[in-house]
Amino acid sequence: MSKQIIRTAQAPAPVGPYNQAIAVSGRMLFVAGQIALNPSTGEIVGGGDVKQQTLQVMANLEAILTAGGATWADVVKTSVFLADMNDFAAVNGVYAQYFDEATAPARACVEVSRLPKDVLVEIECIAVIP
Repeated sequence: MSKQIIRTAQAPAPVGPYNQAIAVSGRMLFVAGQIALNPSTGEIVGGGDVKQQTLQVMANLEAILTAGGATWADVVKTSVFLADMNDFAAVNGVYAQYFDEATAPARACVEVSRLPKDVLVEIECIAVIP
């Protein structure tokens, strides 16, 4: 089993001892949880607006997927972490812009007590590299 570190300046640098993504044997791509950080400034995008934060999270995920040779269509699993489950509908509305319901990946969505930098949403994903 080979493992390749995936890094791109188009997504925020990790804020701890982890990588943006790991490709395993050139077939599976494991993308670390992304929050609403602007990759250029390192600042949180969207303030208290969960929709704006989710758009930035999805942009960060897309940049990493692209760097790893994958697209949204290759994503097979996502995990969504919310600071408030009352934001589920708003996050789901943005999320649905990226995945067709008929072919959407498997997903878990949970409320957590706190997220890094006190953001409202974090999303991670796993993709199969074509």
